[in-house]
Amino acid sequence: MQISDRKLNAILEQQVFSVFYQTLADLRTPHEVKVVLSDLLTETERVALAKRFAIATFLEKGRSYENIREMLKVSSATVAAVALRMGNPGVQLALTKVKAEEWADQWAKRIRRLFQSFSS
Repeated sequence: MQISDRKLNAILEQQVFSVFYQTLADLRTPHEVKVVLSDLLTETERVALAKRFAIATFLEKGRSYENIREMLKVSSATVAAVALRMGNPGVQLALTKVKAEEWADQWAKRIRRLFQSFSS
């Protein structure tokens, strides 16, 4: 994908990004996100984005560069590029969301087991 060298008017650029971000924020389900991103991004762009997110998640869990490289079929340079951004607020926010979801899943499983033990 190429980006034009011609710059947008700063106000128009702000409006374009504002509408884009708000539209993404308004999506309610993973299916809605999938449908929108599938239509807006090429398969290559979606894969690259998903792999970068997976790299950040794996780095957060302490996995080695080699393990991440092999598992996700990415280069060391890609892992290093994501590693450089690990402290950035957006990456940290995304990782916080992943951790919260994992925590909720763990507790849901525990609660199900508890109710199953009472009903047995």
